[in-house]
Amino acid sequence: MAQSEVMLLKTFTHYFLHLIFPVFIALIFYRKNWKKVYLILLATMLVDLDHLFANPIFDPSRNSIGFHFLHSYYAIAVYILMLFFKGNIRIIAIGLLFHMLTDFQDFTLWSH
Repeated sequence: MAQSEVMLLKTFTHYFLHLIFPVFIALIFYRKNWKKVYLILLATMLVDLDHLFANPIFDPSRNSIGFHFLHSYYAIAVYILMLFFKGNIRIIAIGLLFHMLTDFQDFTLWSH
């Protein structure tokens, strides 16, 4: 597979996991309120605002996990603790942890 095809597949996978896959999470686990849950899961994308404090803002060879403060291991520990709450806090935790998993796979599983 050519490098340009790999990068296209990586980009597609990244945005699919960030934007489309949360629909399935919402439908499977929160069928009754799936639209609200999906919007909450999408709102957790705001965690990427911490990229604005980096120089450069985007570096394809940089791993977000452990670099940006909202992507730090301490923050991830807080997101895990949030799973023990009920309601929207748990949904936010699921969204944030899935976001971290997506960023982790984006850097770890693909050549960069």
